[in-house]
Amino acid sequence: MKLVYRFGFFFGGFSIGLVFLMFFLSGKKTSCAYGPDARVLKNIQIKRIQYSKSVQQQLNSNTIDTLTLLSIFRGADINFGKSDTKSLPCKTYRVVGDDYEMDVENCERIATIKTVIKR
Repeated sequence: MKLVYRFGFFFGGFSIGLVFLMFFLSGKKTSCAYGPDARVLKNIQIKRIQYSKSVQQQLNSNTIDTLTLLSIFRGADINFGKSDTKSLPCKTYRVVGDDYEMDVENCERIATIKTVIKR
């Protein structure tokens, strides 16, 4: 079989497979969170968010608002060096955004924002 025919069959099957994937995955809420940062951030965002007393005071004094706190997660990274990933039952992660850093206690059903620090 000629090499051109092989490429033709390969790309023909590949394109049919892509069409099937687009058909089956089009209506679902699928995402690709492969890295450790993305998995932790996604896990935190799907839980109910609570605020510690110090963060609640910052919210009440209008130094920061809840929309800003939630938008930090979009472009954030996790600093695993400053995180406590071995504690039980809740792990504490340092979330580093563009302008803010915050410590988030990630429990089974609730994520609590403990501190918010402007960088």
